[in-house]
Amino acid sequence: MKPYFSETLHLLRLCGPILVAQVAQTTMSFVDTVMAGQVSATDMAAVAVATSFWLPIILLVQGVVMALTPIIAQLNGARRHDEVAGAVHQGFWLTLLVMVPAGLALYYSPLALHWMNVEPVLAEKTTGYLHGILWGMPAYALYQVLRNFSEGLSHTLPTMVIGFIGLAVNVPANYVLIHGKLGLPALGGVGCGYASALVFWAMLLAMVIYTRRSSLLRRFTVFATISAPDWQQIGRIFRLGFPIAMAIFCEVTLFTVVALLLAPSGSEVVAGHQIAINFSSMVFMLPLSLGMALTIRVGHRLGEGGARQARVASIAGLVFGCSLAVFTALATILGRDWISGIYTDNAGVLELAASLLLLAALYQISDSAQVIGAAALRGYKDTQVIFYITLVAYWLCGLPVGMVLGLTDWLVPAMGPHGFWIGFLVGLSVAAFLLIWRLRIIYERVEKRSRAALPLVDGL
Repeated sequence: MKPYFSETLHLLRLCGPILVAQVAQTTMSFVDTVMAGQVSATDMAAVAVATSFWLPIILLVQGVVMALTPIIAQLNGARRHDEVAGAVHQGFWLTLLVMVPAGLALYYSPLALHWMNVEPVLAEKTTGYLHGILWGMPAYALYQVLRNFSEGLSHTLPTMVIGFIGLAVNVPANYVLIHGKLGLPALGGVGCGYASALVFWAMLLAMVIYTRRSSLLRRFTVFATISAPDWQQIGRIFRLGFPIAMAIFCEVTLFTVVALLLAPSGSEVVAGHQIAINFSSMVFMLPLSLGMALTIRVGHRLGEGGARQARVASIAGLVFGCSLAVFTALATILGRDWISGIYTDNAGVLELAASLLLLAALYQISDSAQVIGAAALRGYKDTQVIFYITLVAYWLCGLPVGMVLGLTDWLVPAMGPHGFWIGFLVGLSVAAFLLIWRLRIIYERVEKRSRAALPLVDGL
């Protein structure tokens, strides 16, 4: 058991700063919603609607860039340090290419508001927010390249520190732009979009300064010269990152579609569902952060030539993550009434949210297993299968089950939101099973390659 315990400690050291950074990022979204809500309900709604548009787009970009983490982790583990800067440069070029369609999609996404018959004032404020945050999208994407560079080297502390720098910029920037201070016009909720753009540029600037000054990172001379685009390497990063992006997109859009399907059921149903989703999202940061750390650790172990050690790391991550999920599930079951009461005092919403949190407790175990399993596969650079499994599990299993149970009387009387949450549980459980099954295949394949004395790392 000693190797598993040792790997768990390594994962916790990597995971801690990532988790704190995720909390800081979530807090920024919370601050935007609260500060916009102080102006009017319409401004708060505009921030919420705009987020539903820009978040999937920016996550697509981030998903493509996430391919750099296992690439750099493997190069670092193999001590092929001279290849790291080139990988980062090709990541920059790929990001700039991906930004063109992503930026156009974000700019024109408000056109959908007219098809949805959104009231004109809300549509105008939502459009203003989206066009404001668009100015920060290049900075956010380039920051992700440098973040993955640092994390690929098992150096996760800058992610945490810079996350708090972003939060420190976010609050005063919101205040100035929302309320029109320092001689600027009062923009209301629209100001949150421009404030977020400023936050992204501040985070990029902080990361550039850190990369240039850190004794650990500056030796890779990322900014000494910039390599010319290598289309073959860019293509390989894209082929590795695009399935990651699409898997994230499939998951995000699934929850968006379910929210839309529940909308006609009334405000109490939507509110109860949203409470359960919001709380589950916060709990999800634990396995998500652990999974990001696991990608780094598996990649590093493979780079060192340790097929067996990579397997130990991934098993340790799965066992620890699922054990943690059992604890959070029990806490959710025991505290479901108290948790619901934090969000609302409406009796109908409280009852519904508390009952959905029972299903959310079971969902946490499957969710942890699938996100950590996918993270381990990313460490092995086996990403295409993640997309296929996500597509099948969520859209061909989870959503149909949820729609049948939630909206029809085909099997049982229509269960409403409970049916959709059972669908979530089915989809996540299928994904967890298939991802772990795929992981076992990869273990055997990589260890067979190791026994044949073949290299485990191919760089780019």
